[in-house]
Amino acid sequence: MSITTPQPASIPRRLAALQYDLLIVLALLLVVALSAQLATQARLIGMHGGHAQVPLLYQLLQLGVVCAYFVLSWTLGGQTIGARAWRLRVVAVGTSAAPRVGRALLRAGSAALPLLALLLGYLWAPRVALLAVAALWLIDYAALLFDRARRTLHDRFSGTQMVRLPH
Repeated sequence: MSITTPQPASIPRRLAALQYDLLIVLALLLVVALSAQLATQARLIGMHGGHAQVPLLYQLLQLGVVCAYFVLSWTLGGQTIGARAWRLRVVAVGTSAAPRVGRALLRAGSAALPLLALLLGYLWAPRVALLAVAALWLIDYAALLFDRARRTLHDRFSGTQMVRLPH
């Protein structure tokens, strides 16, 4: 019986799995939005000076739900729904084990760091903030091209790696 080193996940597979997970995240956020709107009798989001005012607590709730999806998926087997569909798994570097909660939180937090650029929307046009977020995520994922283990910056920061499962 020979032990084989897990193969790094290919870029197309990672992006395909991410698309699946984005659909799951969207569904979760829709459930949160509906629940919040029902709980506040549709007064959650107000208008002020022609701009929507979204309460910080609601934004934190959304962030918490998304982080919970990823952290629970990674710690309870290393796979999100998208990763499962594309036969991928997140592991702690140097092991074949799913990351523990601390690493999973680091991974989720560092992957979400580009969202801080949304604060630029308070200084400039919202599209500038969205472009900044997209640019930062592009930089994060561009690291895949220069790393032999095909790790993103958030993989490197958290000590994780996405690998392809054998058939």
